Amino acid sequence: MEIDLELFRKDVRVPNDPTVQLSVIDISPEHPVRTMIFLHGYGGQALQWQYQLSQFSRANRVVAIDLRGHGRSDKPRHAYSMDQIQADFEAVLDRLGINERFVLAGHSFGGAIAAEYATSHIERVSHLILIACAGEFKLNPLYRLLLKLPGSILRALTPLTSGWLGAPPNILKSWHDDNLSTWNGWSLFRNLRLPTLVIRGHLDLVFERPMFEEVARAIPTAEEIDVGASGHMVMLERREAVNRAINRFLDTNMRSWRETDVSEEDGRREKLLAERPWLPHYDEGVPYTIAVPRVPTHHLLDSAVRRFPSQTALIFEGSRISYRRLNQEANRFANMLLALGLKTGDRVILILPNLPQLLICFFGTLKAAGVVVFTLPTTEPEELMRQIRDSGARFLVTLTQFDELIHQIRSQFQPGSDSDLEHIIFTHFGDYLPLPKRLAISISRSQRLRHLLDIPLDSSMHILNRALYTHSKEAPKTEIAETDLAVIQYTGGTTDNPKGVMLSHHNLVANALQTRHWIPDAQEGREKFLCVLPFSHSYGLTAGLNVPVTLGATLILKTNFEVSEILKTIQRHRPTIFPGVPQMYVAIKDYPGVRKYGIQSIKACISGSAPLAVEVQEAFEKLTRGRLVEGYGLTEASPVTHANPLNGIRKVGSIGLPLPSTEARIVNLRTGRHPVPTGQIGELAIRGPQVMMGYWKNSQATQRQINKEGWLLTGDVAQMDSEGYFRIVARKADMWYPSRPGKPAFPRDVEEVLFEIPQVEEAAVVAIAGQPIAFVIAKKERPTTEALIAYCQRRLPPELVPRLVIFLDDFPRTFIGKVLRRELARRYEQSRSQRGVDIQPDSTRLE
Repeated sequence: MEIDLELFRKDVRVPNDPTVQLSVIDISPEHPVRTMIFLHGYGGQALQWQYQLSQFSRANRVVAIDLRGHGRSDKPRHAYSMDQIQADFEAVLDRLGINERFVLAGHSFGGAIAAEYATSHIERVSHLILIACAGEFKLNPLYRLLLKLPGSILRALTPLTSGWLGAPPNILKSWHDDNLSTWNGWSLFRNLRLPTLVIRGHLDLVFERPMFEEVARAIPTAEEIDVGASGHMVMLERREAVNRAINRFLDTNMRSWRETDVSEEDGRREKLLAERPWLPHYDEGVPYTIAVPRVPTHHLLDSAVRRFPSQTALIFEGSRISYRRLNQEANRFANMLLALGLKTGDRVILILPNLPQLLICFFGTLKAAGVVVFTLPTTEPEELMRQIRDSGARFLVTLTQFDELIHQIRSQFQPGSDSDLEHIIFTHFGDYLPLPKRLAISISRSQRLRHLLDIPLDSSMHILNRALYTHSKEAPKTEIAETDLAVIQYTGGTTDNPKGVMLSHHNLVANALQTRHWIPDAQEGREKFLCVLPFSHSYGLTAGLNVPVTLGATLILKTNFEVSEILKTIQRHRPTIFPGVPQMYVAIKDYPGVRKYGIQSIKACISGSAPLAVEVQEAFEKLTRGRLVEGYGLTEASPVTHANPLNGIRKVGSIGLPLPSTEARIVNLRTGRHPVPTGQIGELAIRGPQVMMGYWKNSQATQRQINKEGWLLTGDVAQMDSEGYFRIVARKADMWYPSRPGKPAFPRDVEEVLFEIPQVEEAAVVAIAGQPIAFVIAKKERPTTEALIAYCQRRLPPELVPRLVIFLDDFPRTFIGKVLRRELARRYEQSRSQRGVDIQPDSTRLE
């Protein structure tokens, strides 16, 4: 799988006179087997190791350095002696905290630098790899002649050489004069006493052939590999052969890194496998752990722009926006916020559906060092006002069409009130539509589509499409750490009042890459995501927004799920990946004539938020010929923690396996500590880089949810089988204790039996006063209450048989389809109090 190496680049300051800043690519997965350091040669740069970094970073920490004068490192005019380069290297090791022994690889003159270091620090280097390295570096006479030109002329030649040289010609002159021209390594090679691999190609004509051929003979411990038809840039031209040679040299003898014998590495891999029994069941190509770049979230967008600037980033109702334009619009919004007075850490609340404006404002806020506050557009007004106050948002972005909301905000957040809200920014549904559709909206009399506000604007109110283009399209220069707060996401409140979950940049970047790695067959720059999950929900934010951006994919935006419109969109744009919820897949599966809409373009779907019925999974896969798997997550974990393999074993009723770099275990239900034996039920606990910072302004709730070891208690009752597959039983808040103390009962115990009845479309069970009450949505042929209860009596113990069956037309749900059980209980109690008696089961129907 491709890796954008730029995401892992960092600057290292080397104390000198003056101080020099070196650019380093540093990729480290969790529990690396070893550390490998790569040094480029004369005129090279760190990126020339791209294939080796991508290959070996799956199991090892890999570091590639832009040596002084090269790549993105500083370029002083002088001070390029071997002693100075060695001092730089020592400083980088110190700043990166590399104290363990490491594998050192060098190309061309980088091999000379590596050999010098290995000779004087044999206790630090475990293996030495020299690629296209020579004993002396005598340049071609023409090149030597060019380097005799004055520095001013050489500097003028820089634009002509930047495409193929990693350093300007005037810097190469200094390197040559101070170092290259005088270096002779033959005696040094004879003194090397550590395992050494020499790799070369027999078509290398850069230096004299004897200078290459004699290297391996001069080193007593050397093993030589001639990869054949290759020139000087062996690791680029014959990358697979070079990688295989390095693997063999390091005594891995492996088909994939999972099969490595690492007993000499203190058993770290075996320990990882013992702690995580699910790892052997990962799909081929899915790493056990991942390296998370220490960058802010918006660098994911910067990465996509760097790799795919002209690629379509968004398709919205026929309008297309490239990654370059999306990035420029986000930069403009960032500069707009800064001009309005945004300070680092200020909150910006977005109340928007899946529009281009949401992506622009999301990334723009992060670029300005602000914090995005997400709440669902369907949030009740009273709760929404509470969240605005609770978050302390200074800025709010919403649609002109949300009339009632605007009036409530204006009435409750007037200047001088106790609110922090200072600016309201308005946008319109049609701002990024194609011109014909915008014109149609402008003349429409529909109240729903009108774009003019019916209140006068004051200095605190701004129209986005008027203000945006008065600001620069260049990115602002802000300091943002990966540990900074990026998002406050309010929970759905299915069992409790919504709380603000604090997610850092590191949380969001980690979960985007964890989820992206779960789809190893996804192709960079070629996928299309159907984005109907709201981005204002954590699942939609990660699976529908951040993951496709990491791939440079196209996001097909839909503001709501209306099955006929979704099918037309599929027919028109041919999406390949469709993250969704079970209800969406059910609606598509059951739509008349669904095959004619070309849904076979969809090759991968991850379903979340609710259990996925096996019948739905099988039927949908038959229609699309793609893979539909069930996953799991929660807002407090950014949110994805588990998923079934797309190509491997999928277990019915299971949420699958923990994602790469995710730990999971089942702990005692009462204490929240101490893992229970495999197969027993308990509370699911999660630990990983995606786990939240905590709850906003609620340290007590944070301490209850996350223990001192960093384990997040999910509140879900679950169990793990011997192969590491997890199954969710119920929310801990939904379980009850019937007649036998210590033996809890769960809604799913009853719901699974109800689902066996053909006339039942959906069922939800809620315990009220310790008694199970069944809420049922029936199909066209509605069963009788007596028939349902009689069936349950045959299949369930007496204490689990529903005391009451209540038929509903639909369940109260969250915005993404989760059943609000507390609302079902409230409706039951409300109806009971209104009637003054218990509801009779054979005649009850709540509307």
